[in-house]
This record gives sequence, C-alpha cells and structure tokens, in this order.
Amino acid sequence: MRLWSLHPQYLDGKGLVALWREGLLARKVLKGETKGYKHHPQLLRFRKQADPVIHVDTYLYHVYLEANKRGYSFNQDKLGGKFTDKLIPVTEGQLMFELEHLKQKLLLRNRKTYTKIKDLIIPKPHPLFYTVEGKLELWEKSKPHNKPES
Repeated sequence: MRLWSLHPQYLDGKGLVALWREGLLARKVLKGETKGYKHHPQLLRFRKQADPVIHVDTYLYHVYLEANKRGYSFNQDKLGGKFTDKLIPVTEGQLMFELEHLKQKLLLRNRKTYTKIKDLIIPKPHPLFYTVEGKLELWEKSKPHNKPES
C-alpha cells in the first residue's frame, strides 16, 4: 500500500488509479471492515487524527478531484459526506524520498510522465498535508536517510 504524500498531479494514470484503490482499502481498514492491513505503517498518520476516516476521505476526495481533471470516472459515493480542513504534517525528507521513488517507477512505466517531473526539485504535497522540516518519516518502510550518524 502506498498512500502518496506527494500531490496526485505527479502520478501517471496507472498510479492515480492504484492510489484510488489503495486509498479505498485504507478507508475500509480504518473503518474496521477488513482483516488485513490493520497495522500497515502508512495508516499511522491517519490513525493519529481525531477522526481517521474523515481524514482519509479528505485524502481520497483530492485524488477524486485530480481524476476528474483527467477525465476519469471515480465514484465519489464511495466516500463519506464529511471532509476536514485540518492538515497533517509531512516531512521534507518524506516528500523527497517519495519523489525519487516515483521518478524510478515512472522511468520504467511511463516515460512521458517521467519527463514532466524528472527535473522537479521541490514537490508539492498532497493537499491534505503541509510540509515541515525533517528526515524520512519513521513509519516509512525503507529508511536509508534515517541511519544514525557516527
């Protein structure tokens, strides 16, 4: 499961569809409607919120808006009717890690989209997040930037 901290505008079509599906799965997990993924690290930042489901619905709503801009027909009815304007912090290190991760995926999967973002240095976060100083988030599985310095 990858719930990108990056703005969904950077994703190619395949990535946007995958994000929608994975976000809907995250929603089910947060609602207690699944047996798996209950302890997935990507969900920690949502679980920390007073109402995790409203936050994931807000996250998905922005994915839905990006999909609409591109002519996709995502079903907004899969979301609840409440959204929040309370943003969640994400570190600069996390955004940079995700940008490089996405570039590598796009280099293999979609050269046209890769070309659009290959020179991007400072990415915009997903509209549910705001950027703060810091290294890679502790919940991120791959932690090459968090090694202790000697």
